[in-house]
Amino acid sequence: MVPFRAGFISILGRPNVGKSTLFNTLLGDKIAIVSEKPQTTRNRILGIKNVEGGQLIFLDTPGIHEGRSPLNQRMVSSAIATGQDADVLLFLVEASFPVFEEDRKMIISMEGSHGFPLLAINKIDRVKKGSLLPMIDHYQHLHPFHEIIPISAITGEGVDALVRTILKYLPESPPLYPEEMITDKTERFLVSEMIREKVIQQAYQELPYATAVTIEAFEERSDKNLVFIRGTIHVERDSQKRILIGKGGQRLKRIGEAARKEAETFLGKRIFLELWVNVEKNWTRSPRALDRLGYQ
Repeated sequence: MVPFRAGFISILGRPNVGKSTLFNTLLGDKIAIVSEKPQTTRNRILGIKNVEGGQLIFLDTPGIHEGRSPLNQRMVSSAIATGQDADVLLFLVEASFPVFEEDRKMIISMEGSHGFPLLAINKIDRVKKGSLLPMIDHYQHLHPFHEIIPISAITGEGVDALVRTILKYLPESPPLYPEEMITDKTERFLVSEMIREKVIQQAYQELPYATAVTIEAFEERSDKNLVFIRGTIHVERDSQKRILIGKGGQRLKRIGEAARKEAETFLGKRIFLELWVNVEKNWTRSPRALDRLGYQ
């Protein structure tokens, strides 16, 4: 009889290599926010995939980079800490823009972890197939990975093979989470991330990293099949608040409308979303503010 396997897989990589896209593709649902902008993921997010013979528990982590601000340092520390206890370390690099020296530093940062190191080369849909063999050979010499799997998180190519490969390296174990559970994050957190994603899409050029989102109210009104949500977008300066609100409040309205539609699809209920913008001076550099805003 084939044993049941279950365990934790930490998805690790430099910023913007496609970790959150792969995370969502693996789960078959949008749990992590996605953006072409680097350093979009700030918190460790857990997602559960049940397959025949196993339960794979994926951990989407912030990108590993040389963080200078307190916020960035906490993000990197979160990624490294998540990897230390994982059963499998899934390093993700990109075929279309390999940066071997930066990838080497990322891999070194995880030395000491007991997890099996696997490598997924993402974005193979953007390169000629002939370029993959030299790339695989280079990474094999860079680190003793147990296996290297070329994939495309966007198209899904190679993802099923990746799941089968990971399953082999998980320990024999009964399921660690209920089968109907897909994430450990609350609906409040997921909605806050949807709002932050829309802020990034609407105002990244002006406010690349200066925003955070908290949910002040999340009230289900069953008599109306409605969820009332009040969220606050935190910025660091008055000028950023004006940019985010936009002329006549139009930019904030667009952010709210886009976030509301996505949240309604996710929750399966009508939503009344109320958004406010709050100025919190230099919150990205304040340990107390970072604690309060959820960046432990």
